[in-house]
Amino acid sequence: MAKPRTIVTTDPELDDLNSMLRFLLYSNEVEILGLVYASSRFHYAGDPDAGVAPHRWPAEGDRLHIDEAVDAYAQVYDRLRVHAEGYPSPGHLRSLIAMGNVAQEGEYATDTLGSLLIREALLADDPRRLFVQVWGGPATLASALRSIQTEFEGTDGWDALHARISAALVITAFWEQDASFAEYIRPNWPAVEFRDMATMAWGYGTRRSVLAEHHHYLAPDWTRQNVSEVGPMGAAYRVWGDGKFMAPGDTEDYFGHAGKTADELRAQGYEVWIDPEPAGAFISEGDSSTFALLVDNGLRAHEDPTWGGWGGRQVRSDTDPHTWTNHLVLGPPDAVPEPPAASLDAGPDGEPRRDYAAARWWEFIQRDFAARLRWSVTERYADANHHPVVAVQGDLDRTVSAGDEVRVVAEASDPDGDSLSARWWQYREAGTYPGEVSLETSWGAAGLTCAFTVPEDAEAGQTIHVLLEVSDVGAPALTRWQRVVVTIG
Repeated sequence: MAKPRTIVTTDPELDDLNSMLRFLLYSNEVEILGLVYASSRFHYAGDPDAGVAPHRWPAEGDRLHIDEAVDAYAQVYDRLRVHAEGYPSPGHLRSLIAMGNVAQEGEYATDTLGSLLIREALLADDPRRLFVQVWGGPATLASALRSIQTEFEGTDGWDALHARISAALVITAFWEQDASFAEYIRPNWPAVEFRDMATMAWGYGTRRSVLAEHHHYLAPDWTRQNVSEVGPMGAAYRVWGDGKFMAPGDTEDYFGHAGKTADELRAQGYEVWIDPEPAGAFISEGDSSTFALLVDNGLRAHEDPTWGGWGGRQVRSDTDPHTWTNHLVLGPPDAVPEPPAASLDAGPDGEPRRDYAAARWWEFIQRDFAARLRWSVTERYADANHHPVVAVQGDLDRTVSAGDEVRVVAEASDPDGDSLSARWWQYREAGTYPGEVSLETSWGAAGLTCAFTVPEDAEAGQTIHVLLEVSDVGAPALTRWQRVVVTIG
């Protein structure tokens, strides 16, 4: 199967560095077409000619975070290739790094190397969708689209080109961090799919989102053993109290300080907006949700925003049919309005839980990350754990009638010879049939089997999502899924 095409645009915040390090560990799963520096309302490089001073931007001459992450990747590239095929060479990744529209917040009138790189990908004759990840503001992407419109609007082929780009482009973003989407992209490209992937589970609010039994994946001990003390990529990963800072004089970046209370940090002039954690603890990877849907884990989340996966599960905006959102609103828990019921997954207690559509996967996400970091320092394939292989026989998408029996058979194996556990379950929130189906499952010589009868009250067009989840017993344990989508015809 062809890999998803993707371009990352990113501003220099510490969680972007962390997300970039994780993304590169999964770079074998996608075809990367660009790694582009961008601005946002939180970070911009400044424009002396326009009288705009830099804002929370690294000092001139500092190694910027994409380059820093690729430098770390280059040190472990040969070991990663031992454990999985498809990792791009460091030289190739460096050829994809470009500076976008970084001088000012939301400026998209200027062509830059980064915007021209995106423009080239948008104009390429490729039938695959193009996922442009917006970790900062979308101004660089807006600049690319604006340049295409400026050149081709009014020509004979404009309508066809406009339609082709609109159908191919998927924007995955952590909010709209400047005004260029609202000012330019949506008015001029109304059919482009925009997925707002913002979650608490991946970001600075992780501890408010993930289940209490998964908090140890954020704690200093787990993070040191599985991330920050595991090779060059782990060493580059930002954790609380590590003594590192992204930009000089940034009063919002106090994360490198260890052992200080919020009041002590405020006394030093910092704007403390989240309480300090113990040294060595997880901080944030807010933007990782924007690429998590592209990981080939069997959840197929890139195919449809409503299906859900590691980046959460989006629902359609009430005001824009081509915008999909996790409905994340940050703030004190007692002051944030409850999201629409359709955007909530039920927690282990059966009750809808805010952001659980992303948080439900956290243990699998972190163990997968730890395994890939372990690959980066392990020279022999036999000395590390690898993912189970899961394959459903027949089609993953099936059309049936109410009352029909559905039978799904799958096979699973483990490349390391580990024993496996498996379960079938109905992802009710991802489907549009509102009820529960009774699954009969078995695991024997015929494989992993799941059978159910489509309820008589199921209506044409409704869907039922059935997932097979297979885990090994390696260290760390790894999980793969297969999703079967049943549509009532």
